[in-house]
Amino acid sequence: MPVHRRLILPWAWARRRLRSSEAAFILLAVLVGGAAGLGSIVLGGVARTLQHWLFALPHTVRLSEVPAISTFALLALPLGGAMLALFSWITRARRRRMIDAVEANALHGGRMSMADSLIISGQTVLSNGFGASVGLEAAYAQIGGALASVAGGALRLRRGDLRNLVGAGAGASIAAAFGAPLAGAFYAFEIVIGAYTPSAIAPVAAAAITAVFVSQAFGIQPYVIETVAGAPTETHHYLIYAVLGIVCAALGVGLMRAVALVEAGVRLVALPDWARPALGGLLLMPIAALSPQVLSSGHGALHMDLAQGISLAFIATVLLAKCAASIVSLGFGFRGGLFFASLFLGTLVGHVFAGLFNAAAGFVAVDPHNAALVGMAALAVAIVGAPMTMAMLVLEATHDFSLTGAVLAASLVSSTVVRETFGYSFSTWRLHLRGETIKSARDVGWVRSLTAGRMMRRETRATPASTPIATFRRAFPLGATSRVILIDDAGRYAGIAQTPSAYVEGLDPAAPIGEIAINQDAALAPDMDIAAVMKRFDASGADELAVLDGDRQVLGILSESFVRRRYAEELDKAQRDLFGEG
Repeated sequence: MPVHRRLILPWAWARRRLRSSEAAFILLAVLVGGAAGLGSIVLGGVARTLQHWLFALPHTVRLSEVPAISTFALLALPLGGAMLALFSWITRARRRRMIDAVEANALHGGRMSMADSLIISGQTVLSNGFGASVGLEAAYAQIGGALASVAGGALRLRRGDLRNLVGAGAGASIAAAFGAPLAGAFYAFEIVIGAYTPSAIAPVAAAAITAVFVSQAFGIQPYVIETVAGAPTETHHYLIYAVLGIVCAALGVGLMRAVALVEAGVRLVALPDWARPALGGLLLMPIAALSPQVLSSGHGALHMDLAQGISLAFIATVLLAKCAASIVSLGFGFRGGLFFASLFLGTLVGHVFAGLFNAAAGFVAVDPHNAALVGMAALAVAIVGAPMTMAMLVLEATHDFSLTGAVLAASLVSSTVVRETFGYSFSTWRLHLRGETIKSARDVGWVRSLTAGRMMRRETRATPASTPIATFRRAFPLGATSRVILIDDAGRYAGIAQTPSAYVEGLDPAAPIGEIAINQDAALAPDMDIAAVMKRFDASGADELAVLDGDRQVLGILSESFVRRRYAEELDKAQRDLFGEG
């Protein structure tokens, strides 16, 4: 047997097994989880190495926990902006639209580009490594999702399976970074897959656990260390923490809007692309000189602030400085996310909230340590939109079920307020600014792929609207067809003539058939998706509509009954994929 045949046959067998065997798919998820864990280790290691070189950090100290940084070392911030601009120019990243894991799962059935993912990861590592106030979660999730997408694409997985595998890869990367398999698994469900699906539970969990094992095997320090809850959580604390959830929701929405406003303002100034991150680095220098805690994701500062008692005034100062640093970093073009930064910001908000509440009450009504953990979760939920992820993160950090219940309550309040007042998480908000309408990773790609142009029936025979009704009757006797497309003298669409209407008594046989045409102004464009098509049918009340190009030339015709049937078929298929019944 030829060599290529010996290679193809096992590959084809593997594809068949993955399509038919849940156990085989779980094994694939384990392999992807291990690879995603390694990817997180490499990316995190590169970023930390850059920070240690540039800022002369001791081996065991993280950037955001140093007490002070020299002005000379702070020059790394504008240097990093220049390096980021150079990297983006070399890779031509700004000339094409790159897809992250959320967008890939929502619109593209889980298909991601490894080349683009490496560019995104490189930009994020450079931004974080040179000290910009951004997190590495974008790089982690991107590389984990891309590894899964490439593996699934090579094995030609079904759409639903590929989406689940991408979620497993992204969630595994986050699990490895935090040392928290439950948090990583729920990150996959809530943020990347967009639903808790029976078909995804086992592979996502397997990938997350494997990634954590890999991370622990290399001795990697997780982003959230184990901590101990403070005073016992009582029933009345739920109400107090609900208020904290509202505060965190307001701050989260304010941060997301502020980033968008700064980005828009920077564009209005018409700075060249290469100058934006360099200028952003210069603006970060005085903020970092005030408090180095604002640099990077704030991981080291989070640990330090949770472990030490710090004055309320200092915490409030760091909170304002960190908000400003994150807004400047993202608004001026540094690449990264707000997830890791929101954890640190949340602990600061919780500390400030507890201090002010206790001062107003006249006694210690809220434990500051507990409030910091609740604030950490509630603000992260406001920005990222994953209440169960954050509840599991606190549970894995504290092992305190009582506090986890309070965290979940505050997170749900925060999530509800953000959905009601804003409607987006940070990732989907940035997609919205680019013109997308998705609000989660829920699969809507099949809706967009079903366009009027794909569903229409080609129309090969059109009749001039000037044709006399008598001539029309001879050409289209009753029973021959139910409707006829009409065109004007220039060949443009002029409406639809319903054949029975031409036989109504009292019509002038010499009158043009165009006089009884309907739906002259109601038509479809070929690129309209099925949701927009159904809305057009509802608005017009028509049974059939013509599909026209930009010059109103007739391309085809589409019936409402066919569109409704196709929608029902695709919706049923999506539901079966969701529950693993495909």
